[in-house]
Amino acid sequence: MDVPPLASRVAALSLGALPLSLALSLVSQLSHPLGVALMSLLVLALLSLAVYSLSRGDVYYDPLYAVFAVLAFTSMVDLLIALHEDGYLRGFMDFYTREGDPYLRTAHGVSICYWDGCAHYLLYLAMAGAIRRRRSYRSLGLYWLGSFLTSVLVFLVGNVLGKYSAELRPSLLLAAPCLLLPCWAGLRLLRTQPTPPRLDPLKVLAEQSRSLPRRPMDLGLVVWLVLAAGFALFRGLVVLDCPTDACFTYVYQYEPYLRDPVAYPKVQMLVQLFYVLPFLCLAAYGLSVPGCSWLPDGALLCAGAVGQAQFSHLAASLHLRTPFTYRAPEDTWATVLLLNLLYALGPHLLALRCLWAPHFFLPRPRPHQKRS
Repeated sequence: MDVPPLASRVAALSLGALPLSLALSLVSQLSHPLGVALMSLLVLALLSLAVYSLSRGDVYYDPLYAVFAVLAFTSMVDLLIALHEDGYLRGFMDFYTREGDPYLRTAHGVSICYWDGCAHYLLYLAMAGAIRRRRSYRSLGLYWLGSFLTSVLVFLVGNVLGKYSAELRPSLLLAAPCLLLPCWAGLRLLRTQPTPPRLDPLKVLAEQSRSLPRRPMDLGLVVWLVLAAGFALFRGLVVLDCPTDACFTYVYQYEPYLRDPVAYPKVQMLVQLFYVLPFLCLAAYGLSVPGCSWLPDGALLCAGAVGQAQFSHLAASLHLRTPFTYRAPEDTWATVLLLNLLYALGPHLLALRCLWAPHFFLPRPRPHQKRS
């Protein structure tokens, strides 16, 4: 199968991160934090010009191609950082993690770099290919948006609140354009109307007339949503230092990573407590009451957010850069892994259910539609 021209151009441009990072690491003048920030801005500016010059015909059709091309380049840079920090590469991006973003050298920083360099990178290529074929990529875009915003939010707040807050560098200001660009892309995606499914109104009415006990899959998802909401509430209470015996036992015998002073796990659990938990409750309502057309989009955003959060949380809690006292104990490792995987699997099953069988979430057909 031929590689779509647009996706291949994005991939080729992103691979330019390898020689560029190697060349920049050889420049001794970049040993100052301000020099790293200025050089990073210059690289982003030159990259934007290169994207525009290579894709003028496609940008006019969909300017999000340029956004995905730039972010694919940064994803490749993040992958190089993760591989360098884990010792698989030498001479790549050491100057940047040493002088620019020392927080990327933490276990959480390495984990989000792996996610960005693999999951986000594949999503950028897939969305670029969809643009080339003039197909809808709204579902992929919403999943990416939830994942990206969660990653940036936890990382930035953790940098300010954690033990590395005294090492904030000028390069952290680069997060502003890196955050504004995806937010603009996300607003465009949300304003894009989803492709209306070709469904029989009689089938919609038949599906919406079935009660929850008559829909075993939805009933199972509702049960999971209730349990997941309880799990999110429990871990939120744990990081808020709830004095109950259950919270004390869990944080010391199951997930001591929640006590890590880097603050990333604490911020992660608070985000899930105040954002994911309310959505899980709303999703249980949306699976019980027909016509909740907002649920498919919300499920995709939640799946992306929880997928990224659980990957970075689990990977960091097991990473060698996490102090031994904060890693998951060997005797409870399997239980912790199972709980976190089940928690991450639920939103993805909910999103797939909304995409594959959307009858229950469509507006109820009018009487004349039923007669037709």
